[in-house]
Amino acid sequence: MRSIFKLHFLVSLTLLLGHTAADPGPLQDYCVADTNGPETFYMNGVPCINPDLATPTHFATSALSKPGNTSRNPFGFSIILTNTRNLPGHHTQGLTMARVDIAPDGLVPPHSHPRASEVTICLEGELLVGFVDTSNKLYTQQLRPGESFVFPRGLIHFFYNLSPTHPAAAVSGLNSQNPGAQLMSIAAFTSKPPLPDEVLEKAFKIHGQDVARIRRNLEG
Repeated sequence: MRSIFKLHFLVSLTLLLGHTAADPGPLQDYCVADTNGPETFYMNGVPCINPDLATPTHFATSALSKPGNTSRNPFGFSIILTNTRNLPGHHTQGLTMARVDIAPDGLVPPHSHPRASEVTICLEGELLVGFVDTSNKLYTQQLRPGESFVFPRGLIHFFYNLSPTHPAAAVSGLNSQNPGAQLMSIAAFTSKPPLPDEVLEKAFKIHGQDVARIRRNLEG
Protein backbone atom coordinates (compact mmCIF):
# COMPACT_ATOMS: atom_id res chain seq x y z
CA MET A 1 0.00 0.00 0.00
CA ARG A 2 2.82 2.39 0.88
CA SER A 3 4.59 1.62 -2.40
CA ILE A 4 1.40 2.48 -4.33
CA PHE A 5 1.14 5.78 -2.44
CA LYS A 6 4.78 6.60 -3.23
CA LEU A 7 4.18 5.80 -6.90
CA HIS A 8 1.12 8.07 -7.04
CA PHE A 9 3.08 10.82 -5.30
CA LEU A 10 5.99 10.60 -7.72
CA VAL A 11 3.68 10.58 -10.76
CA SER A 12 1.78 13.61 -9.43
CA LEU A 13 5.02 15.47 -8.70
CA THR A 14 6.35 14.71 -12.18
CA LEU A 15 3.16 15.99 -13.81
CA LEU A 16 3.21 19.12 -11.66
CA LEU A 17 6.83 19.95 -12.44
CA GLY A 18 6.33 19.20 -16.10
CA HIS A 19 3.70 21.92 -16.32
CA THR A 20 5.67 24.51 -14.37
CA ALA A 21 6.85 27.54 -16.39
CA ALA A 22 8.51 30.83 -15.57
CA ASP A 23 5.30 32.74 -16.33
CA PRO A 24 1.82 31.47 -17.26
CA GLY A 25 0.89 31.63 -20.93
CA PRO A 26 -1.27 34.55 -22.10
CA LEU A 27 -4.92 33.91 -22.89
CA GLN A 28 -4.94 36.33 -25.84
CA ASP A 29 -2.54 37.72 -28.44
CA TYR A 30 -1.41 40.53 -26.15
CA CYS A 31 -2.41 42.46 -23.05
CA VAL A 32 -1.06 46.02 -23.19
CA ALA A 33 -0.60 47.15 -19.61
CA ASP A 34 -2.94 49.87 -18.38
CA THR A 35 -0.52 52.02 -16.38
CA ASN A 36 -2.80 55.04 -16.14
CA GLY A 37 -5.76 53.54 -14.30
CA PRO A 38 -6.26 53.98 -10.54
CA GLU A 39 -4.85 51.24 -8.32
CA THR A 40 -8.17 50.29 -6.80
CA PHE A 41 -7.30 46.61 -6.46
CA TYR A 42 -4.23 44.41 -6.41
CA MET A 43 -3.49 41.47 -8.68
CA ASN A 44 -0.60 39.37 -10.00
CA GLY A 45 0.29 41.88 -12.71
CA VAL A 46 -1.60 44.90 -14.01
CA PRO A 47 -4.90 45.33 -15.90
CA CYS A 48 -5.00 45.51 -19.70
CA ILE A 49 -6.27 48.27 -21.93
CA ASN A 50 -8.97 47.65 -24.51
CA PRO A 51 -7.17 45.75 -27.34
CA ASP A 52 -8.80 48.09 -29.87
CA LEU A 53 -6.79 50.95 -28.34
CA ALA A 54 -3.38 49.28 -28.79
CA THR A 55 -0.89 51.07 -31.05
CA PRO A 56 2.60 50.18 -32.35
CA THR A 57 4.17 52.46 -29.74
CA HIS A 58 2.93 50.14 -26.99
CA PHE A 59 5.28 47.46 -28.34
CA ALA A 60 8.37 49.66 -28.78
CA THR A 61 10.74 51.34 -26.34
CA SER A 62 13.94 53.39 -26.29
CA ALA A 63 14.52 52.63 -22.60
CA LEU A 64 17.64 50.58 -23.38
CA SER A 65 19.13 52.96 -25.94
CA LYS A 66 21.31 55.00 -23.57
CA PRO A 67 23.99 53.91 -21.08
CA GLY A 68 23.02 53.86 -17.42
CA ASN A 69 24.80 55.66 -14.58
CA THR A 70 27.41 53.25 -13.22
CA SER A 71 28.45 55.57 -10.39
CA ARG A 72 25.28 55.06 -8.34
CA ASN A 73 26.62 52.04 -6.47
CA PRO A 74 30.05 51.00 -5.16
CA PHE A 75 30.33 48.11 -7.63
CA GLY A 76 30.27 50.26 -10.77
CA PHE A 77 27.31 48.86 -12.68
CA SER A 78 23.90 49.92 -13.96
CA ILE A 79 20.91 47.77 -14.91
CA ILE A 80 18.02 49.20 -16.95
CA LEU A 81 14.99 46.92 -17.29
CA THR A 82 11.97 46.94 -19.52
CA ASN A 83 8.72 47.02 -17.57
CA THR A 84 5.05 47.79 -17.98
CA ARG A 85 5.79 51.53 -17.80
CA ASN A 86 8.38 51.79 -20.57
CA LEU A 87 7.15 48.83 -22.65
CA PRO A 88 3.48 48.13 -21.84
CA GLY A 89 3.12 45.74 -24.78
CA HIS A 90 5.45 43.19 -23.14
CA HIS A 91 2.89 42.58 -20.38
CA THR A 92 1.95 38.85 -20.12
CA GLN A 93 4.55 37.86 -22.73
CA GLY A 94 6.82 36.22 -20.15
CA LEU A 95 9.97 38.18 -20.91
CA THR A 96 12.14 41.06 -19.76
CA MET A 97 15.01 42.84 -21.49
CA ALA A 98 17.87 44.36 -19.53
CA ARG A 99 20.70 46.71 -20.45
CA VAL A 100 23.85 46.12 -18.40
CA ASP A 101 26.51 48.84 -18.23
CA ILE A 102 29.71 48.23 -16.27
CA ALA A 103 32.41 50.80 -15.49
CA PRO A 104 36.10 49.96 -16.04
CA ASP A 105 37.05 47.22 -13.57
CA GLY A 106 33.41 47.21 -12.46
CA LEU A 107 31.36 44.24 -11.36
CA VAL A 108 27.76 43.03 -11.29
CA PRO A 109 28.21 41.06 -8.05
CA PRO A 110 27.14 37.42 -7.66
CA HIS A 111 23.35 37.34 -7.75
CA SER A 112 20.44 35.18 -8.84
CA HIS A 113 17.06 35.48 -10.56
CA PRO A 114 14.61 33.16 -8.80
CA ARG A 115 12.02 33.25 -11.58
CA ALA A 116 14.02 33.33 -14.83
CA SER A 117 16.83 32.00 -16.96
CA GLU A 118 18.96 34.64 -18.67
CA VAL A 119 20.84 34.91 -21.95
CA THR A 120 23.20 37.84 -22.41
CA ILE A 121 25.03 39.23 -25.44
CA CYS A 122 28.09 41.44 -25.08
CA LEU A 123 27.74 44.75 -26.94
CA GLU A 124 30.93 46.53 -25.95
CA GLY A 125 34.18 45.75 -24.15
CA GLU A 126 35.37 42.45 -22.71
CA LEU A 127 33.34 40.69 -20.04
CA LEU A 128 34.12 37.78 -17.77
CA VAL A 129 30.83 36.06 -16.94
CA GLY A 130 30.03 32.90 -15.06
CA PHE A 131 27.70 30.94 -12.80
CA VAL A 132 27.95 28.31 -10.08
CA ASP A 133 25.71 25.26 -10.28
CA THR A 134 24.18 23.34 -7.37
CA SER A 135 27.16 20.96 -7.24
CA ASN A 136 29.34 24.04 -6.59
CA LYS A 137 31.00 23.86 -10.02
CA LEU A 138 31.98 27.17 -11.61
CA TYR A 139 31.43 27.85 -15.32
CA THR A 140 33.10 30.97 -16.72
CA GLN A 141 33.56 32.49 -20.16
CA GLN A 142 35.18 35.61 -21.56
CA LEU A 143 32.82 37.49 -23.89
CA ARG A 144 33.69 39.92 -26.66
CA PRO A 145 31.18 42.00 -28.67
CA GLY A 146 28.62 39.76 -30.38
CA GLU A 147 29.21 36.74 -28.13
CA SER A 148 26.53 35.29 -25.84
CA PHE A 149 26.22 33.27 -22.65
CA VAL A 150 23.32 31.58 -20.84
CA PHE A 151 22.72 31.68 -17.08
CA PRO A 152 20.39 28.87 -15.92
CA ARG A 153 17.40 29.83 -13.83
CA GLY A 154 18.00 30.56 -10.16
CA LEU A 155 21.78 29.97 -10.21
CA ILE A 156 24.26 32.49 -8.81
CA HIS A 157 26.08 34.37 -11.58
CA PHE A 158 28.15 37.51 -12.21
CA PHE A 159 29.49 39.96 -14.82
CA TYR A 160 32.98 41.48 -14.55
CA ASN A 161 34.50 44.14 -16.83
CA LEU A 162 38.04 42.95 -17.54
CA SER A 163 39.23 46.33 -18.81
CA PRO A 164 40.69 48.78 -16.27
CA THR A 165 40.19 51.68 -18.70
CA HIS A 166 37.12 51.06 -20.91
CA PRO A 167 33.44 50.53 -20.05
CA ALA A 168 31.54 47.41 -21.07
CA ALA A 169 27.91 46.88 -22.04
CA ALA A 170 25.58 43.96 -22.62
CA VAL A 171 21.91 43.25 -23.24
CA SER A 172 20.14 40.36 -21.56
CA GLY A 173 16.85 38.61 -22.14
CA LEU A 174 15.07 36.88 -19.26
CA ASN A 175 12.12 34.53 -19.60
CA SER A 176 9.92 36.17 -17.00
CA GLN A 177 8.13 39.49 -16.84
CA ASN A 178 9.28 39.73 -13.22
CA PRO A 179 12.49 37.70 -12.90
CA GLY A 180 13.48 39.09 -9.50
CA ALA A 181 17.08 39.69 -8.46
CA GLN A 182 18.92 38.98 -5.23
CA LEU A 183 22.53 40.07 -4.72
CA MET A 184 24.28 37.68 -2.33
CA SER A 185 26.28 40.23 -0.38
CA ILE A 186 23.44 42.75 -0.14
CA ALA A 187 20.95 40.11 1.00
CA ALA A 188 23.32 38.71 3.62
CA PHE A 189 24.64 41.94 5.12
CA THR A 190 22.01 44.65 4.55
CA SER A 191 18.68 42.88 5.10
CA LYS A 192 15.96 44.68 7.06
CA PRO A 193 15.90 43.70 9.89
CA PRO A 194 19.51 42.51 9.81
CA LEU A 195 20.56 38.90 10.03
CA PRO A 196 21.97 38.11 13.46
CA ASP A 197 25.71 38.74 13.67
CA GLU A 198 26.20 35.23 15.01
CA VAL A 199 24.67 33.75 11.86
CA LEU A 200 26.95 35.78 9.58
CA GLU A 201 30.03 35.07 11.69
CA LYS A 202 29.45 31.32 11.53
CA ALA A 203 28.34 31.26 7.88
CA PHE A 204 31.31 33.25 6.57
CA LYS A 205 33.85 32.28 9.24
CA ILE A 206 34.47 35.91 10.21
CA HIS A 207 34.43 37.98 13.40
CA GLY A 208 32.01 40.58 14.72
CA GLN A 209 34.19 43.51 13.64
CA ASP A 210 34.27 42.04 10.11
CA VAL A 211 30.47 41.97 10.00
CA ALA A 212 30.29 45.62 11.04
CA ARG A 213 32.94 46.65 8.50
CA ILE A 214 31.26 44.81 5.61
CA ARG A 215 27.88 46.32 6.51
CA ARG A 216 29.40 49.82 6.54
CA ASN A 217 31.02 49.26 3.16
CA LEU A 218 27.86 47.93 1.52
CA GLU A 219 25.47 50.46 3.03
CA GLY A 220 27.78 53.40 2.30
